[in-house]
Amino acid sequence: MNTPAPSARPRTTVAFMLAHPAHAIALGFGSGLSPKAPGTLGSLWGWLAWLVIQSYLSPASQGLLIAASVLLGWWACTRTAQHMGIADPGSVVWDEIVAMWLILWLLMPTGFAGQLCAFGLFRFFDAVKPGPVAWADQCFKGIGWRGGWGIVFDDLVAAFCTLLTIAVWRLL
Repeated sequence: MNTPAPSARPRTTVAFMLAHPAHAIALGFGSGLSPKAPGTLGSLWGWLAWLVIQSYLSPASQGLLIAASVLLGWWACTRTAQHMGIADPGSVVWDEIVAMWLILWLLMPTGFAGQLCAFGLFRFFDAVKPGPVAWADQCFKGIGWRGGWGIVFDDLVAAFCTLLTIAVWRLL
């Protein structure tokens, strides 16, 4: 009798997401449940959420929200990874959401084309992990507080690389 091979990424469910507040946050309120490209969907969710957030909060309040969301995300990503028993689950997308918020906060005001460019660059840096993003991805591996920070940290570095690329592009 053949047993199916385990998938590379365990399938998370709505029940798992609703079982703990950290899961709901880390899974991007459902955007991380996508069976294909959850990081891209989480980034899109972050972009759309930002369009709403910026309408209601001052730039200073936006910055405070991002800082608080990084800390909240560290906790949520840590707990969720621990409960899943995986150091960096693909379904955990809060890191992409907060990174998109940071990018858009520092980039605004800009039109749709600028936002789309930022989204595309961020997805490139997050998925391909060139240079400093690969380094950041390897810095804090494991399950626990260190690993939870690692989940968030590499996306913050990808956000920095995105912003740096846009700044150099604008300069030239």
